[in-house]
Amino acid sequence: METALTKLTGVRHPVVQTGMGWVAGPRLVSASARAGALGILASATMTLDELRLAVREVASRTDAPFGVNLRADAGDARDRVRIIIDEGVRVASFALAPSRELIAELKDAGVIVIPSVGARRHAEKVAAWGADAVIVQGGEGGGHTGDVATTVLLPQVVDAVDIPVIAAGGFHDGRGLVAALAYGAAGIAMGTRFLLTSDSTVPDAVKAKYLAATVKDVTVTTAVDGLPHRMLRSELVDSLERAGRARALAQAVRRAAGFKKISGLSWSRMIRDGLAMKHGKDLTWSQVLLAANTPMLLRASMVEGRTDLGVMASGQVAGLIEDLPSCEELVGRVMSEAGQVLGALPRACSPPRPFP
Repeated sequence: METALTKLTGVRHPVVQTGMGWVAGPRLVSASARAGALGILASATMTLDELRLAVREVASRTDAPFGVNLRADAGDARDRVRIIIDEGVRVASFALAPSRELIAELKDAGVIVIPSVGARRHAEKVAAWGADAVIVQGGEGGGHTGDVATTVLLPQVVDAVDIPVIAAGGFHDGRGLVAALAYGAAGIAMGTRFLLTSDSTVPDAVKAKYLAATVKDVTVTTAVDGLPHRMLRSELVDSLERAGRARALAQAVRRAAGFKKISGLSWSRMIRDGLAMKHGKDLTWSQVLLAANTPMLLRASMVEGRTDLGVMASGQVAGLIEDLPSCEELVGRVMSEAGQVLGALPRACSPPRPFP
């Protein structure tokens, strides 16, 4: 299936595996790329040296195109951009809208720039700055998310920009791909669906919690870092929502100290990152610290399997997923289902027969 996304990036199928922190490492990304999707490596939870090694590991496993996701507001964003350029990575994606200067630097080096956005105005801004495509995530999506459903946001953005639009939030099968194409998208991006594959390094016990979840078990909370964050409801989420300011601040400091130890970041750098997220928002100091060390809460679950100490970012679609295919099986299934749906459309859309 050829779309504007496949032509732009060189992948075989119009499917993107999103850059999930602690989840989208070399194993998942290389498996996604070999399956014909655009695998995106998550760099925000890596040091600069770890990022360079991860990029080289993916490149050693596959010669298919892949990308790297980074935070545009990170203090070392330009250093990460330099690694992407130096290592010949095909695509740079951004969790937040990058600056005009970062986009220009990447494009001058021949790197395809695909930011993720959650509003039409943000899509218009990055398109005007030269972004090659945009991932649009509706409120159904996992992690930091908005409150506008994909079915409303997607056509709004498609009509507003003249670059390829990739739909995210609520997708897990071939029916969703066909629906996105009907809205004018060039493909779909999936996070939770790729997290729940046999190629994902997330501990099996954590995957089991996702598989057991119903749609109602996926909630949106601002208790973690002050921003709307979609995740599985857990005892930790409940406790964060019940915690008073003093207790929340103590918890935030403790977790921030843990993140400082494994990341090598200074306290001043972590606070600057937290303040960057605080900009324009009414966050408490505990939320500022949590904004800077939310990766620790994700790491506890996604790496260590401690769901009692961590959070589990999740799209609503987790309530519909029941198995753990390989990336190859998943992408093949999505494309097969899409073909079946498209093949059935002429019959479904034929004129109704008159009553006798």
